[in-house]
Amino acid sequence: MTVIILVLIVVGFLGIVGAVFANKVTKPRQIPYEETYRIEVENGRMDPEWFEKIEKEEVWIDSPYGYKLHGLLIPNDNSERAVIICHGITYSLFGSIKYAKIFHKLGFNIIVYDHRNHGKSGGTNTTLGYYEKHDLAAVKNWVLDRLGKKTRIGLHGESMGAAIAIQYLSLDDEIDFCVADCGFSDLEELLSIRLREDFHLPRVPFIWLARLFARIMTGADLKEVSPIRSVRETSIPIMFAHGGEDHYVPTFMSEKMYSERQSNKHLLIIPDAGHAMALVTDPAKYEKEIEWFLRSNDLL
Repeated sequence: MTVIILVLIVVGFLGIVGAVFANKVTKPRQIPYEETYRIEVENGRMDPEWFEKIEKEEVWIDSPYGYKLHGLLIPNDNSERAVIICHGITYSLFGSIKYAKIFHKLGFNIIVYDHRNHGKSGGTNTTLGYYEKHDLAAVKNWVLDRLGKKTRIGLHGESMGAAIAIQYLSLDDEIDFCVADCGFSDLEELLSIRLREDFHLPRVPFIWLARLFARIMTGADLKEVSPIRSVRETSIPIMFAHGGEDHYVPTFMSEKMYSERQSNKHLLIIPDAGHAMALVTDPAKYEKEIEWFLRSNDLL
């Protein structure tokens, strides 16, 4: 009887830990929409004067999953080029504005939007690309309908947004380019690192349990969230950017994805930058490298 009780206690403990971790991944704490604006401005990452004076339009796009995606369209003088910018986890489209300013200066129309379960968009959970890549497809189709079928479209993503953008490349070979800033290469590998460093827990069995509970909670198989597979499957030009001091999504993840490509690739490491801080740490270098990448692929 004692052995049975101990087994039940262990199983119960493992189940609770797995469920809690899965919940942290699929229902992360959200920073309120207005708060993300304040944070970006106060930390000098967003130019409020530029944002206020530019022409922009609030838009709502239908997700294939039945909710609305909230976004902003920033047009640019009848340009036939556009970039869709994807923000990071827990945040909102305001995290994308610092990148929008670069692309706007280079002559692109801009669409920034809130991912499912973020900002003003609908949705009740986060899957780090499993469902979000199909939302991105809806945004891309909306851009073509709005700006014209001849519009050349690129992607930029930060952190989770970079992972979403890369995964989308497996679905659409008509994208012209992708800039992936501090994206992870494989979700299970990243979660294993976070389990070890944040909770001092081993990969096995907690990754398996987290996958199980995430599947129950969302229907998503997190093992399928692996941007490096998409890197191998596509020939679309990709620029990888990362901070050299990123201890949340380790720098080696971008380096690993870069090494998987034989061509149509570029890697920018900003030595002293932490997570999602490459542009802020060295804006001149970041802008110069993006412009070079676009020109080298005949996109400017």
